[in-house]
Amino acid sequence: MITDDLEIEIFNQDYLNRQGPTNVISFPMQQGDFSEITPYLLGDVVISMDTAQREAENMNITIEERFNELLVHGILHLFGYDHEKSVEDNARMEDKTFEILDIIKFSSFNPGEQP
Repeated sequence: MITDDLEIEIFNQDYLNRQGPTNVISFPMQQGDFSEITPYLLGDVVISMDTAQREAENMNITIEERFNELLVHGILHLFGYDHEKSVEDNARMEDKTFEILDIIKFSSFNPGEQP
């Protein structure tokens, strides 16, 4: 789902108990009581284009590049990656994000390089 800061802020509060807008939220469907209903459906990814635009400007990349980074990031969450557990998990998720972006040719820069 592509949305704005106002709507993603509601999701952020309602589902994650966090204040304010965020760039991307993932809703995995392979977990929980009803995961067997749709065993091949990974889940949903919600991206705020308002936040993505601000981040793209701050990173000096295009909105398309930032959107693709956020989409891959969100999908990795659906596969169980979690950058909030530890520094190592964050690095692992970031490395996997750029690996995938390089594969699909959407990478705005390589890890370790400044934009």
